[in-house]
Amino acid sequence: MDTLSYKTLSANGKTVDKQWLVADAEGKTLGRFCSELAKVLRGKNKANFTPHVDCGDNVIVINADKIVLTGKKMDTKEYQTFSGYPGGRKVTLAKDLIARKPQDLIERGVKGMLPKNRLGRKIFTNLYVYAGAEHPHEAQQPKTLEI
Repeated sequence: MDTLSYKTLSANGKTVDKQWLVADAEGKTLGRFCSELAKVLRGKNKANFTPHVDCGDNVIVINADKIVLTGKKMDTKEYQTFSGYPGGRKVTLAKDLIARKPQDLIERGVKGMLPKNRLGRKIFTNLYVYAGAEHPHEAQQPKTLEI
């Protein structure tokens, strides 16, 4: 019996096949869309997924300003920042955030679904979010990601 056929292959930085994908956020629900993006960024959709390696793809998100929140979340969902000083808590509603910086909604959603360590911070740099339908990554010839 050939024992080499039963070996588990572990990916590393040299053997990972990274692709460029473009995802359209128009009409998609925020949380469901972000969870799918996090899976692709992490590489969990690939057969050679390795937990300690960045084996995910580079993802470009377009039309971030057309993302949808269900129910009354547009008026009630709060995003907070804290400066570290007493009284330094700032609260922003989702409708104000999408009007001011629409790509921040998707970035915050995906970042919360990634690991909270060095690898998670590295994986997050593979996400590119744009408010409109145009993006400057045409040279990478991205493929369409259906979500």
